[in-house]
Amino acid sequence: MQNLTVLGTGVLGSQIILQAAYHGKDVVAYDLSDDALAKLPARWEYLRARYLADLPDATDEKVDAAIGRIRATSDLADALRDADLVIEAVPEVLEIKRQTWAKVAEVAPEKTIFATNSSTLLPSDIADSTGRPGRFLALHFANEIWKNNTGEVMGHAGTDQDAFDAVATFAEEIGMLAIRVLKEQPGYVLNSLLVPLLSAAADLWVRGVADIETIDLTWRKATGAPAGPFQIFDVVGMETPYNLNVNSDDPGKRAFAEKIKREYIDQGRMGIATGKGFYDYTA
Repeated sequence: MQNLTVLGTGVLGSQIILQAAYHGKDVVAYDLSDDALAKLPARWEYLRARYLADLPDATDEKVDAAIGRIRATSDLADALRDADLVIEAVPEVLEIKRQTWAKVAEVAPEKTIFATNSSTLLPSDIADSTGRPGRFLALHFANEIWKNNTGEVMGHAGTDQDAFDAVATFAEEIGMLAIRVLKEQPGYVLNSLLVPLLSAAADLWVRGVADIETIDLTWRKATGAPAGPFQIFDVVGMETPYNLNVNSDDPGKRAFAEKIKREYIDQGRMGIATGKGFYDYTA
């Protein structure tokens, strides 16, 4: 599959776009907002610096060539007209994802395989809205995908095996370790391990048991991990944990969402991609 369309140009969507282009794919970046698309050149320069710092074989020439393989549009039909694969990276809200896929189904070519990058929702929650459930599955990336290069491939009970295999092959072609998830599971493999850690850290902070720096230091020192949970939150960005927790039945999770909105999101501190989140990266 050579022609990729990515729906959503936020933190992870933009990473998927550049990573695929860096590995030779032709990529269309789609977003509803022309303002969001206008910010992409700055996003590429931010990611250029990360590629050059983190990848031994990265060069300015390779990044320039990747950027040259990216085309941006806010016209959905235009974005999809040649797509072999569509990866959706819109906000982690079920109804937004279902509405997005219903619109995609109206204009996508018959050949196109559909994949969601949802972190927490099951493909079976979305499949019927796509119009082609047999050609729909999940391809989930870890943040900072150029170095945390896992691509979790997970179908639902109705996913065609050839679509599953094609997406796993695509993941390998763009530099990912394809993780074949054999049974539909909320959170795949990665987030089934990661989310309990992040939730526990959030609970400790909201209840005043320890401050952010102490929680992170404890995790790093005791386990040898390179980053603590709030550093991981900064990589993910504030939008995802806010959306996941703001309507939770758990009062503690709602309190966490309200606290990060009040103290961070409303102050423009959206995570490492914007220079400030729980920590200040501007220095």
